[in-house]
Amino acid sequence: MTAPALVRVLVVDDHTLFRRGLIALLSADTRFEVVAEAGDAGEALRRAAESQPDVVLLDNHLPGVKGVDALAGLRAAAPLARVLMLTVSEDERDLAAALRGGARGYLLKTLDSEMLASALLRTVAGESVVSPEMTSKLVNAFQTLGQEAAPAARAEEAPAAGDSDLIHSLSPRERQILGHIATGASNKEIARALDIAETTVKIHVQHILRKLNLSSRVQAAVYATGRLG
Repeated sequence: MTAPALVRVLVVDDHTLFRRGLIALLSADTRFEVVAEAGDAGEALRRAAESQPDVVLLDNHLPGVKGVDALAGLRAAAPLARVLMLTVSEDERDLAAALRGGARGYLLKTLDSEMLASALLRTVAGESVVSPEMTSKLVNAFQTLGQEAAPAARAEEAPAAGDSDLIHSLSPRERQILGHIATGASNKEIARALDIAETTVKIHVQHILRKLNLSSRVQAAVYATGRLG
């Protein structure tokens, strides 16, 4: 799936200054259109139903109801929208709760504008995105999800430990790229780090997922944890 020509975004954050700054940042990028904003969960549900955005940027710390507790309502109000958490919380329990609720990504507010834009585009293209700082906490988050995880979150679970020998089927370059994926790097960032073409990285990523019987970069990041020296 490819990203639409113009990504329509709903921004949900109770801090007016931060929300307005984020809106200004996105509005300056011709790839995005901020179609609505909200300062609490109730307003977010109404705005989501009205605007039917492609992506909801959702803060976790909202007045009255936490962002993760509003996920089900947002998904019902805008079924085609993908929810991307944008928060200050580095707590793996919040990460697990977000994945359990069906969020397609979890970003920290410390990210820069380029990373945010990349995350939005990757999200609407069907990828799951997690801030590099949170990648190491994915394994614990998935353990927390357990058997009660929602289908959307279960789809991202790591393979069984018995599959670890599959890593030996990777070429040295593929193992190198897998290491970068484990840090949360995008194809563009990997290409820059390795001084190769982004299309080459994309092909390697496809080969990695196929060889490891995985379906997403998040699965690859979880798989790589503890398996790459």
